[in-house]
Amino acid sequence: MGDDAGYEVESIVIDRDELLQVLRDLVGIESVNPFLGGRGSGEGNIARYIKDYLERVGLEVKTQAVDADRINVIGTVKGTGNGKSILLNGHTDTVNVDEMSIDPFRPRLKDGRVYGRGVLDMKSGLAAMMVAVKSIMTSGRRMNGDIILAFVADEEYRSSGTEELVKAYAADAAIVCEPTNLNIAIAHKGFAWAKVEVHGKRAHGSLPDSGIDAIVKAGKVLIEIERLGNRLRSERGHPLLGFPSVHASLISGGVELSTYPDYCTIELERRTVPGEDRGTFIQELKDIVERIHSEDDRFTADFDVFFYRQPHEISKDSAIVQSLGRAEQLVLEKEPTYSGVHFWTDAALLAEAGIPTAVFGPRGEGLHASNEYVDFDSVVATAHVLVEAITDFCHS
Repeated sequence: MGDDAGYEVESIVIDRDELLQVLRDLVGIESVNPFLGGRGSGEGNIARYIKDYLERVGLEVKTQAVDADRINVIGTVKGTGNGKSILLNGHTDTVNVDEMSIDPFRPRLKDGRVYGRGVLDMKSGLAAMMVAVKSIMTSGRRMNGDIILAFVADEEYRSSGTEELVKAYAADAAIVCEPTNLNIAIAHKGFAWAKVEVHGKRAHGSLPDSGIDAIVKAGKVLIEIERLGNRLRSERGHPLLGFPSVHASLISGGVELSTYPDYCTIELERRTVPGEDRGTFIQELKDIVERIHSEDDRFTADFDVFFYRQPHEISKDSAIVQSLGRAEQLVLEKEPTYSGVHFWTDAALLAEAGIPTAVFGPRGEGLHASNEYVDFDSVVATAHVLVEAITDFCHS
């Protein structure tokens, strides 16, 4: 592929101007996840925009209510029959806009890059999905299998949108259109959240023999967490994802300056690789708590791994990965590149529901950062690859 991605592939035309306008429209709609800072409006407005667009194009459109004004939009193009179905998935929520250096909802194009909150993560993927399928329908190219577009809420927090989606929808394979630098991502990390509550004994600050300082005791947990992180770095690894990790995210405790604190809570995040699961982290925390207590009988703590999302991996030999690979070769005129991404995606939930899933999308920088952009040519290329992957998989 040259610097200009504005080409035609097998008579399917991607309208660059429309793609750019759809991307601008999507970024201009504030869809910050309300659970991330409490100031977001959620996905209602962007869902209504997408629903209207898909209905105008001619898709069969349905919605799913995830929460109050938090909506999944699902559009379907029915195949002629006897073909494999494909699901394209993308999330409509974004993280918050704190500390952004530009107006987050006024997208601007400069030097081939589009800037704005969510432009990379992942409204460019949404725009590519929408325009790719419109282009297929406009061209008259027919598929034997169904094409399902799923625009889901809440991926940035608990992925309740895709959890709701898989209750009612299935497909023979899926592509999650998160940003992958135009590589085919066949693996990503999982994560677990845990809370460790360290118990002390409240007492007046002048009575050291009566009090047990829960905050000081919690320091022993933090030392062990650091040791665990160093051990993970040296002992385990994945060929595409590297090593797993753990870090302390939040800590709270104490009453006031002249009182021994009777509690201290530490919240942790553990990033996992294929081969690890929730039980891996539970055992690590159990070993830490028991080891500290064996050395200090005044140390008491409880822990809970209260949320978990599994890592994801799919074989290069799977049908959807092969279809993406052939599409990359056709569109980008290069051998496909297979990679892993370190962030979590809804691909893991789709795979857990029995839908083989790969991840593919555009390139850019600034995920969750103060300056987020996407390379627009790569968005055009993404749309072309999706067209050809759909055609290959659904057997036109």
